[in-house]
Amino acid sequence: MAARWHAGHLISDPTIAVTRPELPGDSLRVLRQRATIEAFPEKRPLEERELIALVDGAHALICQSSDRITAAVVDAAPRLEIVSTVSVGFDHLDLAALNAAGILATNTPGVLTETTADMAWALILAARRRVVEGDRLVHGGGWIAEGFELLPALDVHGATLGIVGMGAVGQAVARRAQGFAMEVLYHSRSFVPGVPFERVSLEELLRRSDIVTLHVALNAETRGLIGERELGLMKPSSVLVNTSRGRVLDQVALTHALADHRIAAAGLDVTATEPITADDPILHLPNCIVLPHIASATVKTRATMADLAVEAVGAVIDGMLPSHVINSEIVEEAPHK
Repeated sequence: MAARWHAGHLISDPTIAVTRPELPGDSLRVLRQRATIEAFPEKRPLEERELIALVDGAHALICQSSDRITAAVVDAAPRLEIVSTVSVGFDHLDLAALNAAGILATNTPGVLTETTADMAWALILAARRRVVEGDRLVHGGGWIAEGFELLPALDVHGATLGIVGMGAVGQAVARRAQGFAMEVLYHSRSFVPGVPFERVSLEELLRRSDIVTLHVALNAETRGLIGERELGLMKPSSVLVNTSRGRVLDQVALTHALADHRIAAAGLDVTATEPITADDPILHLPNCIVLPHIASATVKTRATMADLAVEAVGAVIDGMLPSHVINSEIVEEAPHK
């Protein structure tokens, strides 16, 4: 279906639905000067029924990666022309439904590469050197004497780093590894020109690496990419880090591998279900660090992401094609903002 948006068609008196009461930076304040803003009043992911109520009458929707934009939400928004997600990933958007309705979808790529790479390295160092365990020990009163055997950990410098997915974030992670004198391996669907590292199969990467870090988009090919079989190929002394999407990993299989010490540790910024429930068994493992999906959560990066999302909406209001359209197949040739 052709897009509801048309080049040169300005939206008069636009209504913009936003799934949070505020966005980082000044972007939402600027948007309020030219549109009616219907913002959800609570800082949490919305349920489907809440999204349906929010988008009624809206010309644009600004959402986040934890807001699932389903076919039912799309069907409830006959005036909607754009869904602008404040994220790089877009597996939370039902693209088939958006395409069928002719609604543009945009994301915010390119601005969180270095910030996410920093977080991957924070998890690598924390998991490998048992930083969180040490912090908990001290805060729990467990540091009662000096001990030569206290929390023996694993070196990072000189280790072998395996990067699954050598896109922008994977390459940023690899650049940092050179400062630690590491051997770097990578696995990707195709050869990446200009990358001075060894490309290997996933199986070889898992067998050889001391640290495995995941940097792939979630899709049908990567869902469950690392499961029981793959974890079984890793060294007992290895560490697994995931800052991509939770469902790239079989979380149950990872829990068992960590509990049985078939791998040494893991550092996760993402989980299979978000927010993760407090009774999830993986949260009771001392050798697993779990963060609340905050790899891009620096003041500067989050503000830049919000600015991009708002700019996309502003372009549609002005009858211009926004940048970073995910479903460009529904768009005819048109000028970009």
